[in-house]
Amino acid sequence: MKEEINVSYITFLAGTAALGGLLFGFDIAIIAGAGPFLAQHFQLNDLKLGWAFSSLLFGCVLGSAVAGRLADRYGRRKVLLVVAALFAITSIGTGLASSFTNFVIARLLGGLAVGAVSLVSPMYISEVAPPSFRGRLGACYQLSIVTGAVTSYFINYLLRNIGPHNWRWMFISGALPSAVFFALLLLAPETPRYLIMAGERERGFNVLRRIAGPEKAEFEVSEIMSSLTSKRGSWAELMRPGLRRAVWVSFALAILVQVSGINTVIDYAPVIFRSAGSGLDAALFSTFVLGMSNFVFTLVSLWFIDRHGRKPLYIVGSLGMTIALLLLAAAVVVGHFKGIVVLALILTYLAFFESCIGPVFWTVVPEIFPNNIRGTAMTVPVLTQWVANALVVLFFPAAFNSFGKASVFGFLAVMSLLQAICAWRLLPETKNKSLEEIEKLWRPAATTDA
Repeated sequence: MKEEINVSYITFLAGTAALGGLLFGFDIAIIAGAGPFLAQHFQLNDLKLGWAFSSLLFGCVLGSAVAGRLADRYGRRKVLLVVAALFAITSIGTGLASSFTNFVIARLLGGLAVGAVSLVSPMYISEVAPPSFRGRLGACYQLSIVTGAVTSYFINYLLRNIGPHNWRWMFISGALPSAVFFALLLLAPETPRYLIMAGERERGFNVLRRIAGPEKAEFEVSEIMSSLTSKRGSWAELMRPGLRRAVWVSFALAILVQVSGINTVIDYAPVIFRSAGSGLDAALFSTFVLGMSNFVFTLVSLWFIDRHGRKPLYIVGSLGMTIALLLLAAAVVVGHFKGIVVLALILTYLAFFESCIGPVFWTVVPEIFPNNIRGTAMTVPVLTQWVANALVVLFFPAAFNSFGKASVFGFLAVMSLLQAICAWRLLPETKNKSLEEIEKLWRPAATTDA
């Protein structure tokens, strides 16, 4: 079968959707540098500081809860257009907040956009990417998240000394990439799989033909049509034999990707560095260094994910994170929890996450569910990881100060080890398989899945 991959067109489509990841990373991380100034401006205690950081994440819970059904009903592109507009509005609203209550409300509303984009952007990418490119393009979404975080760290550092309202400009700056995201979405089509699912076979075929040529497009259309023999997916269908296993696998990975600590490290990096003896300027600069290293290590994943597969990367990444976290706990115990040691170990932890776990999680989640129910099914892992994320970030300051650094890092290490075990036992390999082929992976289990 002749496949004429239009690399530039695929790159445009995936890159446009991945910009949602940039806004995701920006909104999650911008508060890392703004946090110390917020705490001073609003006179926040540990719990209120945790609420300032986690309020966005609770909004993400709601956004991810409704985005899947909306994407299955109205299309991936339309949901992303609404999300882009919401990003811009809430960025400005957060920066202009006149009270802590207004700040929290704006962050909650911003979380709706982040939660929705975290579900729909990876889905869009998976539905336009050919199997041989899907891993790398999925990793581009993680790269975009990291780019957003690096951008926010740079803005935090750049604006740190402009006056008492510096934190306002940190948040308002997010309106610019939101506008770019909206403009590019206007030029992008709906995904071919959604178009065919919605009965627009000809439009879906035209998009596929532009991606991979007419012969491959005909084959893909027949495969997609075959996979859509069942009716549009409902919540009850998630519990059918076979698919139920995919849901449970995604649920377990979604919890572990957060309770292994990634967003506590990203959000509270300045707090951690200051606890290791760094001043505020040094802590903010160290946080920017972390962001740059995240960018580099995510680039590494682009070479690995389609060569070595999803499962090996997940296991190696989890074990590497475990070792780094145990060494952080040991550094606390032996009294060497200091600047350069802490920076080196956190860099190691992030290197394993960004080169292995982050790209694989956001690639695998949309891969493992059937076409007719992908939006609804993705609600389970995406909603779950946001709930876990919100709770971990909310209680991290109190736990860090009450239970001690060694206990916190030790707990995160145990969760990282459990993540490696779950990946080894539960995660299927999806490398170089079409979405329709991956759907069939679960079918043999239907006779044994009680």
